[in-house]
Amino acid sequence: MWRMWLIFDPRRALVALFIFLFVLALIIHFILLSTDTFNWLDGPNSAQGRAVAAAAPPVT
Repeated sequence: MWRMWLIFDPRRALVALFIFLFVLALIIHFILLSTDTFNWLDGPNSAQGRAVAAAAPPVT
């Protein structure tokens, strides 16, 4: 394993890895935000939240 770090500079390899993982996390979160089921920012105002609220019996 130590021979691999003789080929790759650890600072550049780890920085590149962290940047890749951060971009991947952003992409996954934006994909989830674009769906009705997993959009946690809109909350009950989303299309699915309105459908659930319309189907629920009124609270007396």
